[in-house]
Amino acid sequence: MEWRDQGILLSARRHGESSSIIEVLTPSRGRHAGVVRGGASRKLAPILQPGAQLDLAWRARLEDHIGTFTVEPVRSRASHVMNDRLALAGLNAVTALLLFSLPEREAHLPLYARTEALLDLMGERDIWPLAYLKWELALLEEMGFGLDLSACAALGARANDLSYVSPRTGRAVSRAGAGEWANRLLPLPACLLGHGGAPDAEIAQGFALTGHFLHNWLAPELGGKPLPEARARFVERFAARLQGGA
Repeated sequence: MEWRDQGILLSARRHGESSSIIEVLTPSRGRHAGVVRGGASRKLAPILQPGAQLDLAWRARLEDHIGTFTVEPVRSRASHVMNDRLALAGLNAVTALLLFSLPEREAHLPLYARTEALLDLMGERDIWPLAYLKWELALLEEMGFGLDLSACAALGARANDLSYVSPRTGRAVSRAGAGEWANRLLPLPACLLGHGGAPDAEIAQGFALTGHFLHNWLAPELGGKPLPEARARFVERFAARLQGGA
């Protein structure tokens, strides 16, 4: 059994004296693990960094075996995060959420494409947080928990003043439709509707919105495991930037 593909490195951990077990996200094979012989060596260890784009060849005697990878670097994304604590926290959040959410060996091509595009934007400090926020929406959609931000749930029609999201249904609600229930709804930042310049305060609102559904919809369906701490650390790091501390 063997195949070849490109993929994004999600994690690497030492295995034995000199090998590593890596998990990657690939377009056609989904999240996939395997052993890299010599992965802990001076030659390969610098290549096996989370977020790296790799050319992969996997081989095993049987399809359900863990198998072995041979890897070649395509591009490293380490330079985008080495001196940027927010970017590093964001990279860790992306890889942790993928490891948390995705079943093994199940292809999710649209999410793979969005993830690759997101990681390639990591050097763009001004636009990357909004891209990450939209990626979390895409993750929810891919996992079957997409939000409906197309029309007002209360009035049943498109509206120009969509301002909230129902925490129960995930559907947008207009300001007029919310009425006296507004304080029970989640704020919907305009940047998620493509309006305005996406200031940091709105993006922070967006993280609270997606965080609610990651925690209350996605996590319970995955056995009630808590969300990865890496996601909370990224949101905290972004909040520090919002307050002028990062």
